[in-house]
Order: sequence, then structure tokens, then C-alpha cells
Amino acid sequence: MPEILADKTVFTLLEVSRSIQKTIAERYKSLYWIKAEMNKLNHYTHSGHCYPELLEKTDGKVVAEMRSILWKMDYQRINRQFMEVLGEPLREGITMLFQAGISYDPLYGFSLKIVDIDPTFVLGELEKEKRESIRKLKAEGLYDANRSLPFPIVPKRLAIISVETSKGLSDFFKIIHGNPWGYTFSTTLFPALLQGDKSIPSIIKQLEVIAERMEHFDAVAIIRGGGGDVGLTSYNNYLLAKAIAIFPIPVLTGIGHSTNETVSEMVAYKNAITPSELADFLLQKFHNFAIPVDQATEKIIRAARKTFEDEHIKLANLISSITWNSKTVLLQEKTKMEQVRNHLAQLSRRTIKDEQSALLQMERMLALLNPIHVLKRGFSIVRSNGKAVHKLDQAQIGDRLDIQLEDGKLITEVLSKQEQDGK
Repeated sequence: MPEILADKTVFTLLEVSRSIQKTIAERYKSLYWIKAEMNKLNHYTHSGHCYPELLEKTDGKVVAEMRSILWKMDYQRINRQFMEVLGEPLREGITMLFQAGISYDPLYGFSLKIVDIDPTFVLGELEKEKRESIRKLKAEGLYDANRSLPFPIVPKRLAIISVETSKGLSDFFKIIHGNPWGYTFSTTLFPALLQGDKSIPSIIKQLEVIAERMEHFDAVAIIRGGGGDVGLTSYNNYLLAKAIAIFPIPVLTGIGHSTNETVSEMVAYKNAITPSELADFLLQKFHNFAIPVDQATEKIIRAARKTFEDEHIKLANLISSITWNSKTVLLQEKTKMEQVRNHLAQLSRRTIKDEQSALLQMERMLALLNPIHVLKRGFSIVRSNGKAVHKLDQAQIGDRLDIQLEDGKLITEVLSKQEQDGK
């Protein structure tokens, strides 16, 4: 009962709360379908209950906010439905259509008691956001921007946006670093959140960091493990898709799903269903370069071998020809030399014989000129002081003369001189 104080009716807080509680209970007796964004799920594992934080935004601003309750049994049932329809459990960060009762409690205040959530509506909201992002990007001429970039012939240097503990990243590394061909990749990890609303600014931030040093990279790869469509809702976000579309080097995605393609995957240079498929794509790029190079190398080797073989044959033929010609020339020269030698021998013998005849003739002539032969014919040699005297003026009256005869010598003195013809 209210109190009367100084002509004022005063209600206690509990009385006001119960009045509100009664009014709301009488006014809102039914269950209502409500659309709102679940900002936080607030699931408590010890009790199994959830206390979702709900809100509504207009132009990015929160215009309404309310707390709610999702009891354990309802949460488990709804969670199973999400797994069947969407392939993943109920999570925060989605816009949902839910059925709830409106209640007020004097101690806990106003709240919505959630009894059901439509998983198909979530899919519809995701598709609506996806179509709107595509429309904006095409209107701005950005939809094909990244896919129009030239791709490196050999993409060796990779900037990777992922979570270090991601199973998908582990699979990716295992394939590219353990490839049997020995192809070498340089990878730099830029950690980021990959799921939920917070993944959008996280991925964009890392793209900005990479852009500041893009000269060190050939491509960017966004890699995560598998997941359903709801878990990939952030990749339909316009801001994230735009950041990928306008990125100055090729962006590759391997975010692990095989259902609907997200907008971020559509605008990326290359989208692979799984990280493993993305790794195979990169290895194929190496193959596309290495195989023609190997083939060209083998062709050059074959051509070189053929050239060497041909030249070897030519050289062998040339050596044979030179050897044969040399033998022929040597034989001819040997014949000529033998002929010259025979000629020289004959000439030498004839010359020696002629010279011997000449010497004999000279010997005979010299023999005839020997003074002994002259003396035998009655001549004598007169000498004065050891010098031959053959003129009168070479001897004087009284000179001693030696007269050489065939068998001896006479010594005489000049008594007188008489010239011939009366002189």
C-alpha cells in the first residue's frame, strides 16, 4: 500500500516494479517474432543458460538495446537446428529473427525470453548483405579490380593473413613447404581474427600493414579453416570486400568452405575452396614456369649433344682425311727425297770422280814441273846467296854462285859477265 506523507502519495520501488510487471504481463501475453542483432551470446557453460545482448543499428548507430534470456533446453534445441540448417552452431554477430516473450522482473528488470530462432532468416540476411555489397562494388567499378592485376610468374613471397593455430594454415604450410619438387616459398604471417564482426577490422588492418611494405611480397593469402555460411558472414561485408578489391597486389583466399561464395572471395584474384587447394594453385604456378624451363633445358642439352656428336664425327673425318693426306704427302715427299738423295749420290760420285781425275792431271803436271825433271834434261839452277839467279844483273863479278845439278852442286866465282846477242 502507498504511504501518505505531507499530502504526497509515496510508492516503494518494489510496488512500482510489481505494477510495471503486472501491466506488462497483462499487455504482452503472447509470443512475438522480433528481428535484432545479437551482439553477444553470453553462454555460461556451468549452467548452460545464455543471456544474449540484443541491439538494433541505424546508419551504424545503436538505436535500441535490450537484454534477453535463452534457457538451457531452448538453447540446445536451437543450436541443433542451426547445425542442421547452417552447418555451425548459434553464435554472436548475426542478425536473427527470434520468437520471444516480453517480461519484467522487479530484481532483474526488463528482458526478452527467447524460445525460438529461425535459422533460415539468418541465411536470408546474409544473402541480402551479400547482394548489397556486390551492388556497391560494381557501381564503383571495383568488383574486378584485384582480378585485373598481373600475377607474378613465380609467386615466391607470400604475405599470409591467418591465425597461427589454424588447421587450414597448417595444411597449407605442409603442402607448399613439403613439396617434392623443392620449390621454395618465403612466407610472412600477419595474425588476424578470421570470424565474427571483429574479423572485419582485424583483416583490414593487416591489409594496411602489408600495403606499407608490399614491395616485399608477390601476393597476399587469406587462410582459415572450414566453417558454415554464418561463420563467413564477415566476408560479405562491403568494407572488407572493398579493401581486398582495391589492394595493389593479388589477394588469394582459401577460407575453407564449399558452399556459397562470399563477396571477398568473388573480388579476390583467386579463390580456392580450401587452403590445400590454394597451396596446389601456387605449386601449379611454379610448374607452369618450371616445366617449360626444364623442357627448354632438355632441348638445349639434346641440341648440344647432337652438335657435339656431329662435330666429333666431322673432327674424326677430318683427322682421318688429314692422316691419309699426310701419309700420302709424306710418301710422295719420301719418294722425292729418295730421288734427290739418289741424284745427289750420283752427282757426288761423278763430281768426286771428276775431281779425282783433275787432281791426277794436276799431279802429273806438277810432276813435270818438278826441278829434278828439268835438271835431268841438262838444265841447272844458279843461286846467289840462296836466291835463284836468272838475270845478269842479279850477280856481280866476284860473287860466289851455287850451281845445282841433277846429282850435286858446283860452287864457282863470277869472273866475267856476257849478255846475249852481243850485249
